[in-house]
Amino acid sequence: QVHLAESGGGSVQAGGSLTLSCAASEAIRQKYCMGWFRQAPGAAREGIAFYDSDGEFRYAQSVKGRFTISKDNDRDTLHLQMNSLKFEDTARYYCAADWSGYCALNPKEYELDWFHSWGQGVQVTVSS
Repeated sequence: QVHLAESGGGSVQAGGSLTLSCAASEAIRQKYCMGWFRQAPGAAREGIAFYDSDGEFRYAQSVKGRFTISKDNDRDTLHLQMNSLKFEDTARYYCAADWSGYCALNPKEYELDWFHSWGQGVQVTVSS
């Protein structure tokens, strides 16, 4: 099974930027939908940004225009560039992969059990 490991979390002031990375433990050769969930204290885990093997990008409305997902195919690593961070972006961010194929249209409707591989998560804290 492919394992995922996130890096790049931290603390930043509102308006600042952070980049998260998610490295796969081995080369990804199958179809996939990979991306990021986040979970704030007391809240449900929510899907925010995804990319699939067909080249489709999916963003939740809450991050559209501020967050950008990209994939380094040479290193099988996913990146999440987060700009214009807000206090409400404070959460633990998890990388996840669904090895069954494409990403559905709306990340807010993604079910956690669709995803076969998960990272341990990294904390992002935005101070106002």
